[in-house]
Amino acid sequence: MPGKLLSDADLESDAAMEQVEIPRKQSEKKGRKEKPKSTKTQEAAEEKEETISPKAKKVKKKAGPSEDDILSPKTKSVKKTKEPFEKQVVSPKTKKVIKDKDPSEEETGAPKPKKMKKEKEMNGEIGEKSPKLKNGLPHSGPDSDSSEAASEESNSELEQEIPVEQKEGAFSNFPISEETIKLLKARGVTFLFPIQAKTFHHVYSGKDLIAQARTGTGKTFSFAIPLIEKLQRELQDRKRGRAPQVLVLAPTRELANQVSRDFSDITKKLAVACFYGGTPYGGQIERMRNGIDILVGTPGRIKDHLQNGKLDLTKLKHVVLDEVDQMLDMGFADQVEEILSVAYKKDSEDNPQTLLFSATCPHWVYNVAKKYMKSTYEQVDLIGKKTQKTAMTVEHLAIKCHWTQRAAVIGDVIRVYSGYQRRTIIFCETKKEAQELSQSVSIKLDAQSLHGDIPQKQREITLKGFRNGDFGVLVATNVAARGLDIPEVDLVIQSSPPKDVESYIHRSGRTGRAGRTGICICFYQHKEEHQLAQVEQKAGIKFKRIGVPSATEIIKASSKDAIRLLDSVPPTAISHFKQSAEKLIEEKGAVEALAAALAHISGATSVDQRSLINSDAGFVTMILRCSIEMHNISYAWKELKEQLGEDIDSKVKGMVFLKGKQGVCFDVPTAAAADVQEKWHDSRRWQLSVATEQPELEGPREGSRGFRGQRDGSRGFRGRREGNRGSRGQREGNRGSRGQRSGGGNKSNRFQNKGQKRSFSKAFGQ
Repeated sequence: MPGKLLSDADLESDAAMEQVEIPRKQSEKKGRKEKPKSTKTQEAAEEKEETISPKAKKVKKKAGPSEDDILSPKTKSVKKTKEPFEKQVVSPKTKKVIKDKDPSEEETGAPKPKKMKKEKEMNGEIGEKSPKLKNGLPHSGPDSDSSEAASEESNSELEQEIPVEQKEGAFSNFPISEETIKLLKARGVTFLFPIQAKTFHHVYSGKDLIAQARTGTGKTFSFAIPLIEKLQRELQDRKRGRAPQVLVLAPTRELANQVSRDFSDITKKLAVACFYGGTPYGGQIERMRNGIDILVGTPGRIKDHLQNGKLDLTKLKHVVLDEVDQMLDMGFADQVEEILSVAYKKDSEDNPQTLLFSATCPHWVYNVAKKYMKSTYEQVDLIGKKTQKTAMTVEHLAIKCHWTQRAAVIGDVIRVYSGYQRRTIIFCETKKEAQELSQSVSIKLDAQSLHGDIPQKQREITLKGFRNGDFGVLVATNVAARGLDIPEVDLVIQSSPPKDVESYIHRSGRTGRAGRTGICICFYQHKEEHQLAQVEQKAGIKFKRIGVPSATEIIKASSKDAIRLLDSVPPTAISHFKQSAEKLIEEKGAVEALAAALAHISGATSVDQRSLINSDAGFVTMILRCSIEMHNISYAWKELKEQLGEDIDSKVKGMVFLKGKQGVCFDVPTAAAADVQEKWHDSRRWQLSVATEQPELEGPREGSRGFRGQRDGSRGFRGRREGNRGSRGQREGNRGSRGQRSGGGNKSNRFQNKGQKRSFSKAFGQ
């Protein structure tokens, strides 16, 4: 049989025969060493293969798996090492059949197109080309094949590493022009975010839409990109004085300004205008004379232009309500209805396309929105029934603090959690509170306020300065709560729990935007614990209760800030102070001198110790742990008095149970803390220590009214003793109620009244 093969191959050139002979001998030697029997069976199979007609080959290929799949790994390895030799030796006819089945680069003389390679790779047919075969043996073909296959493998690995979000949001998946892509990349957008990818085709195809997604996920570009592409593709004569085709309504001037800027950044062909109150009418009227394609504004100023007959909204094709839950709320609902009644006809399918976007869409929004939507509309909800409504990248903390201490504690919190070189937004409930807090000496950083009483021009200057990093703390009302995308806000502070959960969601969403992480800290008083629990329940979050920053944490954070400030000093300035520095080191020593300098730079020359329980200044929080569970807090009092004397009653303040009731924590004046520690001796059952962070407390819900007394220190203890006497009377009263169950109606009343009288006389000593 080998002789026959050679005679058929005589048609080929002598040069080809010489190239074949060397690999043939090498492969035969390898074949003999590895498995002689398998080689014979393989040659027999190859003989048989030559006699098969092309039609039969095609049938065979459709019928079932290839021989590669059926043969054992060892037989496969032999076949693969012999393969290059066999392909060059076979007759032209046989060669043609093999080429139809799997053309190789050696025969075609050109590399395969990438698309074919990917298809073959998916079908498992290109295994023989890759540098690593299924059985782990290297391919014996030319080096160019292996390098190409290696690069192909690395490309596939890179594809696997690309997140699903980036694959789905790739610009190539959407009809976006090259010009727009270039402008998007200049804004740092390299792919569409999930909300943008899921809404693009709905908006682009002209469907009505209600979309809900968490704060900081890019909702503005969700409607801006497809609307711009749609208008630019349908661009007609841009005559002077043309009426707008797109109207975007926003609840605040700041948000309207930002949305307008987002539109302007990604289109150079369309005219974008922004109308809002507090700015001159003249410039806006001039814009209308020149012609507008996209109009963004607040309802008040848009309504003014409509009533004055200056604005034409009859040509509207697209209407967007940003922060729709606020736009359709009582404050704006009438204005919005009056504006849209110009362009909308009742129950008409020819009304403009309506797009509604927000991070919070209560059920009533859908009911109110139906009068503006067509009968068939799309709904995209990326929050859905998920428990957590807030941004996933934000950590939620809560600090219990009386309002009298709040400004000072906020200053410490900014220093520890944000620092001097980062941005912080503080939200207040009232304009007065925002103004006072921004001027407080407790906030060491430069702070500016932003609220409705500030003139519009100053509001714009303030917001621009905060964006540019001219100052680090912005104290604002809800004016800054919705939609504002300020980069690199690391900390949001809420001075008290907001009245509605939607406000909390939007406020906390000013940090942790576009994939960054952030912290939101909510201050609360004892009477506001219920409001905090409501926010937890409705927003689907869990606050981590923390204490006020300790003196150690404040000093540590301050020193870090001071070191950063030292790094920013230019070398030219340092040379002027070297002589003074050397003199200072001689007098005080290097460490002392530098420590004093750092303390002065950081402003932390004096740090007040504060209670970790209620933030009161001048107190140290101590923890008394017990090896067993305490059923009554009086056990802790008894042990304290035994070791520290009766006068400890006047020093201890606000004693509360630790979680699990295996200990208590309480405050003592800073001056008395050292004396308490000196007198106290730990035992096997009791251990006393100074708290460095707020311990987890059992909480008022777990206890009784006695907790109120506990916060008042010694009075609470006396009150508790009286309360215990009262509870004894109450138990006697309960005996009366047992009589009530056994006796009749009138009799039961007598027993009940009698029990109550005994209870009151016992409690109040009457």
